[in-house]
Amino acid sequence: MISVTLSRPWLPHSPQGRGMLPSGFGRNVILLMALLTGYELSATVSEDLKMEPEISGLNTVKTLVLTAPQKAGNNLGDFPEILPQILRKHFRKRLPSLQITGLQKDLKNNRMQNGTKNREEPPSQGLKEGKVQRKLLSLRRAVISPRGGTREALVIAGASPEEKEGASPNERQKAVIDAFSHAWKGYRAFAWGHDELRPVSRSFIEVFGFDGLGVTLIDALDTMWIMGLQKEFEEATTWVLEKLHFQKDIQVNLFESTIRILGGLLSAYNLSGDSLFLEKAKDLGNRLMPALRTPSKIPHSDVNIGTGAANSLNKCSPVAQVTSIQLEFRELSRITGNETFQEAVQEIMKHIHSLPGKNDGLVPIYINAISGFFSSLNIFTLGAHADSYYEYLLKQWIQGGKKESQLLEDYMEAIKGIQRHLLQQTRARNLTFVGQLVSDHFVAKMDHFVCFLPGTLALGVHHGLPSDHMELAKALMKTCYEMYHQFKSGLSPEAVYFNINARITHKDMRVFSQDNFNMLRPETVESLFYLYRFTGDKKYQDWGWEILQSFNKYTRIPSGGYSSIYNVQKPVVRDRMQSFFLGETLKYMYLLFSEDMDLLNLDKYVFNTEAHPLPIWTSA
Repeated sequence: MISVTLSRPWLPHSPQGRGMLPSGFGRNVILLMALLTGYELSATVSEDLKMEPEISGLNTVKTLVLTAPQKAGNNLGDFPEILPQILRKHFRKRLPSLQITGLQKDLKNNRMQNGTKNREEPPSQGLKEGKVQRKLLSLRRAVISPRGGTREALVIAGASPEEKEGASPNERQKAVIDAFSHAWKGYRAFAWGHDELRPVSRSFIEVFGFDGLGVTLIDALDTMWIMGLQKEFEEATTWVLEKLHFQKDIQVNLFESTIRILGGLLSAYNLSGDSLFLEKAKDLGNRLMPALRTPSKIPHSDVNIGTGAANSLNKCSPVAQVTSIQLEFRELSRITGNETFQEAVQEIMKHIHSLPGKNDGLVPIYINAISGFFSSLNIFTLGAHADSYYEYLLKQWIQGGKKESQLLEDYMEAIKGIQRHLLQQTRARNLTFVGQLVSDHFVAKMDHFVCFLPGTLALGVHHGLPSDHMELAKALMKTCYEMYHQFKSGLSPEAVYFNINARITHKDMRVFSQDNFNMLRPETVESLFYLYRFTGDKKYQDWGWEILQSFNKYTRIPSGGYSSIYNVQKPVVRDRMQSFFLGETLKYMYLLFSEDMDLLNLDKYVFNTEAHPLPIWTSA
């Protein structure tokens, strides 16, 4: 039973600007004025962004020339190298050559023409010339052992891969594959190789630089692998081989490029075993490293991947951005043997662990990359700018084999802080929700971002944390579903205000104009996947099916692609399909509808905040 106190008023709402709050004295004045006038005070994200990179030339810091990727070492503490896990049992009708054998039998001749001629050539030199030495690694050396009786086990044991076929996709999974294929059709036709599709105008938008980095394509690689879309995966892999280069004079957001591109490449490598993705990941990882080289240990928000110049907008970064790159850089260290990546991101977590300014484990929304201290000390939310900090505390602990007690300590303290300060219930239907705390004043607003929390809580319980976390997860999951169900389109707005006023009992929530849009976000479907995987309750699948039908009815564009919409009451398309729709939303939808609990087994894989599965480390 979830018990909360209903003691604070439902604040009125007034319009506000979008994007980051200003820093320093100016931000404090705005917050004070907002408190006095009843303005809505929570941090929000621009409606065109998940957290879209903010490019700025301010506070540029010159750094050393980028170094070549180091050769693999042999020491990563308690966690030895785990070789890629090929989920061949879940890749339907894959060419036999892509299952187990070496690259010489795996890749088409027209792609092999770009292979490295000099096998002793350093990886960075090969990348500069558009050449990559490629191979697939045998499953026989895998450290993560699969459950007996699965196709994976047969492959590792040396049995013929044709001895047992994996189950075919069910009808709901086929509907998700159809949605993905339609979205991919639009991207391939109108935005191929560019960052994101504008499906209505049949054009594209670049998130990173003047010519982009193919963000949607990279974000979708592992989704295609998991769904068994062999042709699409091969075509995308050819583009990565021939067209993806990072020697460009463009500034990228550290967080977005890490979770989408680096995470996508690492996941594609771990699932397929194709070293092309590893070489690209190593190159990008080295180019992002200058952003992490600061005296404060808090990274800059942006870095030029061609020159190595790094900077932070107004010297401040959202806390979620600097604390949600750890899974990826730690994994890069594991598979390369280069501990530099892991050491840099762990320094961030050690610094924040002991940093003053927290409120019972809750962190402020901004941190200063120069001083290393929190700013906006009076705002606490699980929405934009803070959300994935809490997610990555738990997931790093899981990734590392549950050995890093500091991470678990911070996570458990934060959950207690949420229960103490941010948890409330509505008057109409007793829906449990997570609000915001601003200058010790509760604001009954919940971002869609917060719907990651039910899944995270459930994942923690699966890995041995208190069972009452699951009760809270179920209660919050119901609320996230109602954020879809209670609006005419069946789609959730970006944020809602909940009714906790005893005088208003006829409805649970309302939405204001600047929040009344839907961006095809993944958080609710993500949590539905976890709740179904751990409880087996089919209502979570049914709720996900409702959401998919609403996507198809209101956001599907006939010529190809899906579009975010302006108004969840009277949908009007906004002409943008962000990469996370393919990388996250549809992937989690496909996994939600699967009855195969070994499909990305959650005892073997942990998902980054962009839904890219990375292996859980095991001790020797």
